[in-house]
Amino acid sequence: MIQFLQAAKDTTSVTKEVVSAISSGHTDQIIEKLIDLSIAAGRNILIAILIYIVGRFLISLIQRVLNNMLTRRKVEISIQTFLKSLISILLNVLLIVSVVGTLGINTTSFAALLASAGVAIGMALSGNLQNFAGGLIILFFKPYKVGDWIEAQGVSGTVKAIQIMHTLVTTADNKVIYIPNGAMSSGVITNYSNMETRRVDWIIGVDYGEDIDKVKSVINELIQKDSRILKDPAPFIALHALDSSSVNVTVRVWVKNSDYWNVYFEMNKNIYDEFNKQSINFPFPQMTIHQA
Repeated sequence: MIQFLQAAKDTTSVTKEVVSAISSGHTDQIIEKLIDLSIAAGRNILIAILIYIVGRFLISLIQRVLNNMLTRRKVEISIQTFLKSLISILLNVLLIVSVVGTLGINTTSFAALLASAGVAIGMALSGNLQNFAGGLIILFFKPYKVGDWIEAQGVSGTVKAIQIMHTLVTTADNKVIYIPNGAMSSGVITNYSNMETRRVDWIIGVDYGEDIDKVKSVINELIQKDSRILKDPAPFIALHALDSSSVNVTVRVWVKNSDYWNVYFEMNKNIYDEFNKQSINFPFPQMTIHQA
């Protein structure tokens, strides 16, 4: 660091000597001083380039070490992505300040300028500061983590990453949605992956006049045949409502979270096929008109 400061001081001194030589009209001295100035400036530039190359190498090394350490300690993916993003930004800012200081620019003034610019930018980007704080809240309270299926801000999908400013969600049709962390930390979030089990609900309509006990018996037999449906809590089948053109039966069963959609869609098909075999009729919208 002392050598860097000395180089900057030498450059300033040579510049003053060039100005003095120009004013006195000594051409030889001007050329000599310009050569000295070029050498001093070139030396600073070479040192700055060297610092940049070494700095980039060290940043890459630190990122690899950090990644290995977090992986060995089995830190959650959401925290890993957040920390790596934050540390990368901080290290690159430090590298830029070091390179600028090597070129002879007063880093104290530069730091003051950055601080002033930071205040102005902070006021202009107050929403981003809210997003940063929201990211910290998410990591601390953990309403969701990477890999969870969530619904928030009108978006449903799998959490791909939790970054400094945004949460990345991949939808079912493979679109990546960037949701600001500020909105995520203060809004309503539905986490479908947080619990080990989940309840599957159906409402099945049959014609008026059908034997409801038979309908319930057929559905119960289908439930008992499916090993993915849990016995505890016990399945629930009951008459739900007498609708305008159908008698609705509600069915509720519990399954493992990972089996939810497979059970839901396959049971729909099984009920349709079995009702047709058992001559249980599904209703059609209809209206009865009485003529006087």
